[in-house]
Amino acid sequence: MKPGEFELPFKKGDLLPLDYKSVWEAMEECQNLGLAKLIGVEMNPVWQQKTLREFCEKKGIHITAYSPLGAKGTSWGTNWVMDSQELNDIAIAKGKTTAQICIRWVYEQGVSVVVKSFNKQRMEENLDIFEWSLSPEECEKISQIPQRKGLRADIFISNESPFKSRFELWDEEV
Repeated sequence: MKPGEFELPFKKGDLLPLDYKSVWEAMEECQNLGLAKLIGVEMNPVWQQKTLREFCEKKGIHITAYSPLGAKGTSWGTNWVMDSQELNDIAIAKGKTTAQICIRWVYEQGVSVVVKSFNKQRMEENLDIFEWSLSPEECEKISQIPQRKGLRADIFISNESPFKSRFELWDEEV
């Protein structure tokens, strides 16, 4: 973004051109310099990142799931993950929390999980995912959850923006 005051949605002149390859290379440089430990991606049962996971697997890149619980209650997160009826139904049937179902699902995808909590009970629950697994039927149910990106693109999209649709801003997994 260019410096200054803006109105939403952004207009074409408000946004600087975005070179995704250069941004990624800059993120890698931050990691190389020790300014960041990892480059995480949003991944949870409501934003499964199937195409990205396939690409990373082919390239030998390990994924770390950022916001695996959707960051409920934050200004930038959503309640879609923790309020998912499908995930809640599985949690009730297994006698687990919805968070445990989400974390276990990410773990079963072969992805590292970064979860934040200051609540001791929740931290213990979040670690209690290793002595059980999701059934193939439960995994299939999770795979059918409608996909929704946590960061909404609406503010970047308009007739006056460089991005006329979500497809121009994000990859094909919109």
